[in-house]
Amino acid sequence: MELDSLDARLASVAGAVADRTRARMLCALMDGRAYTATEMSAVGDVSASTASAHLRVLVDQGLIECVPSGRHRYFRIASPEIARTLESLMGLAARNPGVPSRTPANLRFARTCYDHMAGALAVALHNRLTSLGWLDDAGSSLTEMGRTELTRIGVNCHPSSSRRRFAFPCLDWSERRVHTGGQLGAAILAAFEARRWVMRRVDSRELVLTVRGGQALNQHFGLSQFPQRLEPRTSPPVPRKNAPLL
Repeated sequence: MELDSLDARLASVAGAVADRTRARMLCALMDGRAYTATEMSAVGDVSASTASAHLRVLVDQGLIECVPSGRHRYFRIASPEIARTLESLMGLAARNPGVPSRTPANLRFARTCYDHMAGALAVALHNRLTSLGWLDDAGSSLTEMGRTELTRIGVNCHPSSSRRRFAFPCLDWSERRVHTGGQLGAAILAAFEARRWVMRRVDSRELVLTVRGGQALNQHFGLSQFPQRLEPRTSPPVPRKNAPLL
């Protein structure tokens, strides 16, 4: 049947992403957190019933998944592979030399790329890990020194049994260079958050580099060119995040 053909399935997936409301929802979910349909309706600026219809399309196409939790249902990106594909599409969408970038400077500086860091901060960190000899030139594995040093600051450097790659160079759509993705990228972000070197903004993908984080970048990695931004004065509740997809 025609619907079973690759081109028909590709058209279906592309159609799901092509709608602007659904695209906005996918961009919001790229912060790695899970959200309710009500929260997604606010993101899309549509009614609850309309949001549910859009979410159903995205679930049917395998782009997101629904995870029940008590009386609520949460929606999140279906897998790291889907997140990586969406990030690549964002890079394609941003590639227009004749039009100045409208991406806010704070997002270009540091943000989440699903479950790892992206932006100028992440690119600089990736380059520094390579120049220090902690990460191999291919960006796919740690050296013995890198494993020792990163473990010292709380990064989980042991690959899980998941089929997900341990590390890989992920193309950063705003910087047009690579940052570290995979299990290692997720572990670095988790360690930075645990030590409050970076903090998430509740309502966006932005990561805030704290004063403590700026000092740590200089002490542990020799990175000192980044501004140390103030921590948010308040920390509103973050929507429930389900177990990471590793």
